[in-house]
Amino acid sequence: MTSLLLTGIGSLVTNDPAFGGQLGEVRDAALVIEGSKVAWVGSRRDAPEADGALDLGGRAVIPGFVDSHSHLVFAGDRAEEFAARMTGTPYSAGGIRTTVAATRQATDSQLTANVARLVTEMRRQGTTTVEIKSGYGLTVADEARALEIAGHFTDETTYLGAHVVPSEFADDPAGYVSLVTGAMLEAVSPHAKWVDVFVERGAFDEDQARAILQAGLARGLQARVHANQLGEGPGVQLACSIGAAAADHCTYLTDADIDALASTGVVAGLLPAVEFSTRSPYPNARRLLDAGVTVALATDCNPGSGYSSSMPFCIALAVREMHMTPAEALWSATAGGAASLRRTDIGHLTPGAQADLAVLDAPSYLHLAYRPAVPLVSQTFIGGRPV
Repeated sequence: MTSLLLTGIGSLVTNDPAFGGQLGEVRDAALVIEGSKVAWVGSRRDAPEADGALDLGGRAVIPGFVDSHSHLVFAGDRAEEFAARMTGTPYSAGGIRTTVAATRQATDSQLTANVARLVTEMRRQGTTTVEIKSGYGLTVADEARALEIAGHFTDETTYLGAHVVPSEFADDPAGYVSLVTGAMLEAVSPHAKWVDVFVERGAFDEDQARAILQAGLARGLQARVHANQLGEGPGVQLACSIGAAAADHCTYLTDADIDALASTGVVAGLLPAVEFSTRSPYPNARRLLDAGVTVALATDCNPGSGYSSSMPFCIALAVREMHMTPAEALWSATAGGAASLRRTDIGHLTPGAQADLAVLDAPSYLHLAYRPAVPLVSQTFIGGRPV
């Protein structure tokens, strides 16, 4: 095992409140990596010796982004659908079936190459952990292969057979729910950590969603929910009642929804690139944060409602459009994402944590929102190794 001293860090975000403030920011800092873990953090003048050293020249270092919601296993794109939305066509869940058709026709190698391309984009932009869902196969074989492919890139794999009801079950949604909770669940369970369901008009109602989530829980999967994206609905309350880790989207919330999130600790996953791409109202992050709700930011990278792989872009949107402070947005994109995935080893830079970090070609994390659309991440480390 060798150690590496990162020195010359102008600003180090640790997400450890012991250093002060929400972000535990240390100025003129240093960090020691030993193997795949953080071994030491603190002021540069107090830094211990290490086997090697790297001077970062005053650059800022932040925890690697934790993207807790993405849909990367797909084929084709829906650029024409995007163009139509920009001229006034409202977003609906129906376009998912277009991607389902393309994904079913794609080969394993084509799907794998597409995931690899998107994960590479993410890593270049500082993302070190990504959750990847299925949901564009909607047959037993296609959902299983989607999750097997996703597992080559992440441990955070999510079974989303309940994305929409596929065309062949249009007249028998109950039959599809039986498939999702039966043979399909049995086939995907070895490849999935999470179970998810899209609780929305045009997708699954509360009773269907509850049955699907409970079946997944019974198979040892953990739960997360697509909730309250297109309007007020039962998704958030369902997520809270079953002990889900996260309710994602949270665009339309009642006071009771916010109270439930705050009292249960279910993470509210906000996905501002979706609102950008669909011209929908942005979630009210300020309302959630002021109520004490834990908030995560994620890309929801997918070919339909938000085709962005950039967590820095989501941070800029959260600050500009959702009235989060730059510190709140960065915390939500790192520690908040880790909370959404029930992970304690990532999302922070403290001794014992995974040495997952991003080096910014800027003196401070503030530049992530201050300089939107500028490629500020100069280097990404995963498990102590540059990628």
